[in-house]
Amino acid sequence: MDKIDHVLIVDDDRGIRELVGTYLEKQGMRVSLAANGREMRARLDSGAPDLIVLDLMLPGEDGLTLCRELRAGKFHAVPVVMLTARDEEADRILGLEMGADDYLPKPFAVRELLARVRSVLRRTRMLPPGMQITEGAQILAFGDWRLDTTARHLLDGDGTMVALSGAEYRLLRVFLDHPQRVLTRDQLLNLTQRRQADPFDRSIDLLVSRLRQRLRDVAREPRYIKTLRSEGYVFSASVAVVGDAR
Repeated sequence: MDKIDHVLIVDDDRGIRELVGTYLEKQGMRVSLAANGREMRARLDSGAPDLIVLDLMLPGEDGLTLCRELRAGKFHAVPVVMLTARDEEADRILGLEMGADDYLPKPFAVRELLARVRSVLRRTRMLPPGMQITEGAQILAFGDWRLDTTARHLLDGDGTMVALSGAEYRLLRVFLDHPQRVLTRDQLLNLTQRRQADPFDRSIDLLVSRLRQRLRDVAREPRYIKTLRSEGYVFSASVAVVGDAR
């Protein structure tokens, strides 16, 4: 029996919540609704959904604050589609910087939201095409770090876990499976998000910046992710399989 996807919708506009919820349920999904951060946490107490649709402009705690909280806690791997009130670059950048996996400006068509939700769920569950993935459940080592590919845990030299969002994990996996190889922004976007970049798309640069922060990598003198002007990025550290994660 196929698994039913569970989507949590967090939006203070009752009309939007109910419209989107009804539509997604008709498409075979299970839906939970929340009007604010307090209600979102109450729904999460019952278990992690497969995806969260999160409005940016919430009263009180806004969507950016809640997204940051999600990424820092036990629900860090749950993908987030951010709804923004305006199609402005600043809103999109902030959402991506806080860890959103995708964004959609209001007003939007529910069919487009459904397409975004399905796309993010596919990206979360499936490895990108063309990745030369190491066989089985592995622990990958590079520098002072270890990545458990089963639990998706990134561990520093002291064994402390560093939380990764789904997008950050996918980008790190691409780099670890293609070390010492120049990857263009278009290639990285295609491998991690299965879409093509437009001329002003900065999402990969923002994602690289976030991953560097997780790895405590200094952009001016990077140890792991180097920028090649007009070309893209290269993961410069050696990568080794040091154990079986099972």
